Amino acid sequence: MNTQRETFKDKPIYSLTDISQSLHSVIAKNYPRPYYIKAEIVRLNYYPHSGHCYPELAEKEGNVVKTQMRAIIWASAFREINARFKQITGEPMKEGINILCLATIEYDVKYGLSLHIQNVEPTYTLGDMVKNKLLVIERLKKEGVFTANKEKKLPLIPKHIAVISVETSKGYADFMVTLANNRYNYKFECTLFPSILQGEKAIRTINEKLTEIENARNKFDCVVIIRGGGGDVGLSCYDDYALAARVATFPLPIITGIGHSTNESVTDMVSFQSKITPTDVANFFIEQYQKVDQVLDDSRKKISDYVSLRVSTEKNTLLQHDLNLYNLAMQVIHRHSNMLQPLENSVSLSGSNILGNNNMALALITNRFENKCVDSMQFFQNQLKDCEKSIKNTLEQLLKNENSKLFQLEEKVALLSPESILKRGFSITYHNGKVLIDSESVKNDDEIVTKLYHGELQSRIEQKTDKKEDKHEH
Repeated sequence: MNTQRETFKDKPIYSLTDISQSLHSVIAKNYPRPYYIKAEIVRLNYYPHSGHCYPELAEKEGNVVKTQMRAIIWASAFREINARFKQITGEPMKEGINILCLATIEYDVKYGLSLHIQNVEPTYTLGDMVKNKLLVIERLKKEGVFTANKEKKLPLIPKHIAVISVETSKGYADFMVTLANNRYNYKFECTLFPSILQGEKAIRTINEKLTEIENARNKFDCVVIIRGGGGDVGLSCYDDYALAARVATFPLPIITGIGHSTNESVTDMVSFQSKITPTDVANFFIEQYQKVDQVLDDSRKKISDYVSLRVSTEKNTLLQHDLNLYNLAMQVIHRHSNMLQPLENSVSLSGSNILGNNNMALALITNRFENKCVDSMQFFQNQLKDCEKSIKNTLEQLLKNENSKLFQLEEKVALLSPESILKRGFSITYHNGKVLIDSESVKNDDEIVTKLYHGELQSRIEQKTDKKEDKHEH
């Protein structure tokens, strides 16, 4: 028996249930099979207690939401879908990523319209990430800033380092330990700027820390961004245009160690230098110091070899001048002796009369000979003195110049010595004979020794305050 429908102004009145059942019938009739649907997960809404997941999906145009719809993934399906997603992408499903899902469109008379997700294709998410990455690279190149940070000048000895990382992360600990325990005893000054390092919040917080560093850029030689490795999805924030552009145009060189060898992000590409791990970044700085050491060692050897060679050469030249002067004097004496011999023979044959007549001539010749010898000896002695003076002046100037260069190099090396650092007001604190770098390594009543430039101080720890802030890397 049909019940007559209630009317109002000759028009039928429908209950909410009538409308809901009608919508249910229409949707069931027109959407009978599953469909592939692409959307962004705005909120995951996963409930561990039940295992069910109720994602909120959206389609955006820029930052504006065009369409939004509720979805359901039942516990049995979610476990399998999430496990496969994590296996392929390296990360579990999370908010802020685009997905391609296979879902049925259903309308429940009580809960309304929803998508019942049966499967999610993780390769689509990876492909979408690659597409966005290529677009960011193309945009940075078009703007002419893709290589801007690589063109920055890193100081010969990068000592003052700004570090963006998580204080409690293993990556940050590896970086600091590697720098502190280098076998050459090089000293570095690192300032930590704590930041979130993955997910959408990482983009904002890393940019905030870069702004803090830029405001104090005169205090630093470069910036380091380091984290432990992660899956491709975990590194997706480093492919973001805003973060990559900030790194590319930053006024200081930026060195990154934010992933593994297969995870080169756009931020890695535009940075001054990218390394695989935080330990590799630390070794990069140690190698910069080694290069300077090698240059100094080579310079010392070249200066020593050059001075030795010049001294030996000038000594041989002086000896040769002495020998030449001696030979020249002997030739003059021999030549004048040969001129005197005919006169002696003539005097002997002519007798006493001839001898008497030629005494004056002989005396004159003898006087001239003596004067000639004296003049010749005086000339060559003057030449020898001038030569010795010139050689002495040249050698003294050479040694003065080389000693000045060597002194400048020694001053530069001395500036890096522990004594120079202590003299500028720094100190070193020891606990049980080891350098103290962490306040957590001591406890109340422990004795510590502080080394100054002049002398040492002994202290005892009292009322040590425990850290209350517990930071975890995301």
